[in-house]
Order: sequence, then C-alpha cells, then structure tokens
Amino acid sequence: MVRRSLPSCIGVMVAALPLTAATKLPTLAETQPGLWEITGAPGARAPIRQCVGFVPMLARFEHRSKSCTAKVLKSAGSLTSVEYNCGAAGFGHSELEVITPRSLRISTQGISGGLPFNYVLQARRVGECQKTTSAEPH
Repeated sequence: MVRRSLPSCIGVMVAALPLTAATKLPTLAETQPGLWEITGAPGARAPIRQCVGFVPMLARFEHRSKSCTAKVLKSAGSLTSVEYNCGAAGFGHSELEVITPRSLRISTQGISGGLPFNYVLQARRVGECQKTTSAEPH
C-alpha cells in the first residue's frame, strides 16, 4: 500500500473549481494576459491573434464568443484540465499544457453547434494588447 502525505497531494486534484478570473491556478501562474497568436484552429488559414485577458479562458477556444460555465478538473505539473458547458451552444473538455510561460498546447474536444470537434492548438504570447481609442466625431 502506497501512503501519501497530505502536502504531496495538494495541487494534484482540484475538485471542480469554478473557472473565474479570481481562480488561481499554479500551473498557469507564470503565463500572462496579452496578445496571443493561436495556430491549429480548424478552417483558419493564418494564425489567429486574440487579446486574452484571462489565460485559462483559452480552454474554451471553440466557444470563445459564447457564454459558458467552466470548472477546473485538475491542475498539476504543467497540465490543467478544464470542462465547460455553454448550454445549447455545446460543451467541451480541454487540457492546457504549459510549454513555457509564453507558449501553450491546448487539446480540446466536445460538441459545438450540434457537431463534434477535436483538435490541438498552439498558443504563443506575442505581446501586449493594443489599447483602443474611441474615434473622434467628424
């Protein structure tokens, strides 16, 4: 029988922690919000550049424009596992692997628009987000 002390188990499993901006994930602690370039998105001929304010939200890339609830299933080592539900728009399960603080591999699968999806993305932080300025009236 293998015995583990409590400190060695802490951080291995996170029991269905809701994924919000207040969620602290040790796995993603060194990643930063900013401009991220994403490759591997189905149908995209060029990398997608997206301003990301909360890096764990990349877990629901397929449903990024939808209102969803998400929970962290596991966060240990370099991997974070997230499950999310977007109501009638679908659901998904993603694993975010930290390659470096500026580079992630995201494996994602689920249902979107009634159809299955399954793909792997590479995400790379390429800089700061552009600040938008409101246009002056003419």
